[in-house]
Amino acid sequence: MKQRHQQKLVIISMLLLIGLNLPIVLLFDSADSFMGFPVIYIYIFSLWFFAALLSFIIIKRYHE
Repeated sequence: MKQRHQQKLVIISMLLLIGLNLPIVLLFDSADSFMGFPVIYIYIFSLWFFAALLSFIIIKRYHE
């Protein structure tokens, strides 16, 4: 894997670290719900899902 693809994975990891930081997560901590699920759960799992999806795409496409 080339250096620039490894850099993309590091950037995704840093964005995930920032996105799961407590002050950011607490912005979504409310009594509201979306389709019966608390908003904080939807935020955390969607952030995790998109990070995993982007990592999979980068590794699948650029693995040499």
